[in-house]
Amino acid sequence: MTGRPGAGLARELTARGVITDPAWHRAVLAVGRGPFVPDTVWVGSKEHPGWNVPVTREDPDHARWVDSDLALVTQVDDGVPAGGDGWGRLPTSSVSQPSLVVAMLQATGAREGDTVLEIGTGTGWNTALLATRLGDEAVTSIEVDTGVAARARATLEGQGFKPFLVTGDGEAGVPERAPFDRVLSTVAVHWVPPAWIEQTRPGGTVVTPWSTWFAPGSLLRLEVLGDGTASGRFLGTAAFMMLRAHRSAHPVDEWSRFVDEDDPAARPGGTRTNPRWIAHRDEGWRLVAGHLVPGVDFASSEAEDSSGEASVFVYDRGTAGGSWALGEYEPDRTEWETLACGPRDLWEEVGRAWDVWRRAGRPGRERLGLTVGADGAQTLWVDTPERVLAP
Repeated sequence: MTGRPGAGLARELTARGVITDPAWHRAVLAVGRGPFVPDTVWVGSKEHPGWNVPVTREDPDHARWVDSDLALVTQVDDGVPAGGDGWGRLPTSSVSQPSLVVAMLQATGAREGDTVLEIGTGTGWNTALLATRLGDEAVTSIEVDTGVAARARATLEGQGFKPFLVTGDGEAGVPERAPFDRVLSTVAVHWVPPAWIEQTRPGGTVVTPWSTWFAPGSLLRLEVLGDGTASGRFLGTAAFMMLRAHRSAHPVDEWSRFVDEDDPAARPGGTRTNPRWIAHRDEGWRLVAGHLVPGVDFASSEAEDSSGEASVFVYDRGTAGGSWALGEYEPDRTEWETLACGPRDLWEEVGRAWDVWRRAGRPGRERLGLTVGADGAQTLWVDTPERVLAP
């Protein structure tokens, strides 16, 4: 057993109870991660906050990380590092954390005879696991980045795998190979592309990280129904890079570039929405707020004294030149001063979302689910699909 390429990871993940399906245990045993990790990976740096710095294969950490339960960034800034010395600003491709990879593979419910569409070939390691479990001919994988796709193809062929590989936009799926029994996305989405539902057989599953601009990624498992809709629950945390078409217009650390308190168009006012609500960290609240207030995110500045006061900004990350609003929180008030700019009344939207979540019993993520309609519309629900959460 120790001679198997993936023996170390397989042993660790089985001991921790991550691998529960013997078929996936055999796949992890057979496919080592090492050949699929490129010579350079990028890691966050305390010395250079906000940047990812390159670590090459010559560094002892590189080999240690390859066989660890860690995600590794394998590309930054779409292949053109934005900083000096190869530093990168935005991670744009990775080899995912093995425990999460296995959890997602098992969530598909894939079994012998099934066909699978993988969105995001990446390094090809996940593709190789699928091909080991189901056979080359059952696996179709699509990758949008030409450089990443070429490297994955070469690595897969070098390791003896021959799945059907496509270079293109994963949002559109691969209609010429449809229908599929399972669709598995290794990139996160803000909305489930209709093509993924259309290209899945009734009774099949779509598994994808699903994220709002506000909520961290959650793993979503949908079952496709005969009427062209799909519905399912959130299974846990799954923080992934976004599908390129779903990336934010404003990176999280650039909000201050379009929030201008001196803008002549900014409107003073007041709100009964407690500015502190937006900062509530319950994962259920964050999913509800992110869904009902599209594009919302926040930043706050706490008073340096012990007053408990804070300036809280909410802003629309989803659109260029979007709306923003400031709420001046003071602990002893029930109405707070605001400053707002743009077409949206964000404090009003946040207040309505809070009321919906509160009236539903403040559900956590484990009680929430999503339905995708035949027209592509998404509805969030609590406990059952009939209990839709809407203002």
